[in-house]
Amino acid sequence: MDIVITYVNGKDPVWQKDYEKYTDVPVLEKRFRDWGTLQYLLRGIEIHMPFIRNVFLVVSHRSQVPQWADTENLKIVLHEDFIPAEYLPTFNCNTLEMNLHRIEGLDEEYLYFNDDLFPVRDCRPEDFFRDGKALIGFTRHYFGSGMFKQICRNSDSIARKALGMPASRSFMRPQHICAPMFRSECERLCNTVSEDIAKAYTRTREAGNYNQYMFTDYLYYQGKALSEKISSKHLSVAVSSSSRIRKAILSPSRNLICINDVRLSDARYERLRKTVIEAFEAKFPQKSRFEK
Repeated sequence: MDIVITYVNGKDPVWQKDYEKYTDVPVLEKRFRDWGTLQYLLRGIEIHMPFIRNVFLVVSHRSQVPQWADTENLKIVLHEDFIPAEYLPTFNCNTLEMNLHRIEGLDEEYLYFNDDLFPVRDCRPEDFFRDGKALIGFTRHYFGSGMFKQICRNSDSIARKALGMPASRSFMRPQHICAPMFRSECERLCNTVSEDIAKAYTRTREAGNYNQYMFTDYLYYQGKALSEKISSKHLSVAVSSSSRIRKAILSPSRNLICINDVRLSDARYERLRKTVIEAFEAKFPQKSRFEK
């Protein structure tokens, strides 16, 4: 199986110029801030997920590729390589997520990672796929306020529509962790509801969007995804202390951790970033094959 990682460095002047030119939405710093941890995600993959065939790093511009990246081993994919030109440039992760299956050379079984997810203990292929089915935890929801939950509801609705299922007052929401995908199923869903999806493309996030959950919901409703939680721990930097973050990295109780960014003061951001970098450097001191 392969891994696809989406990555943005909000300090890149080329990216900033495009953002200012094509949007009138203030930059949400927590969504585009680079904590400097991408190399540790890649080191974690190499050490704890040796069964991974290829790692694809999705970026908007060549200027987004870290200088330390070995592009012979880390496969760089630009937005223009897999997203139709009429929807570019985009600064919307949902537009990216609806098209990742179009990446050339991508395996039938792949995992979608955000860059705040890190393997910290040994994983097995069957932690993500078993007997031709994807594994990820699901929960049912009836109410939800805010843009993100509305997008989750939209994604559930479009998956049901693609399968000819009736509308529902409830919606499924998969576990907040890496997403196991079947490339052919993603293609089938998009082909079935192509007109709906085309209407949902926007440059920045909007309440009418769909996201990656439409694919996992689509698998779930077909019986092609089992509701079994992937071993993971979620840490929000809003409430997690430096000691708790350090312990989760150095003495993990789960296979993967998510270090979720939020709005922070500059001082707290720098303090937590220092903690995270030092802990990961102690955890993964050796470069991976994805680094020069």
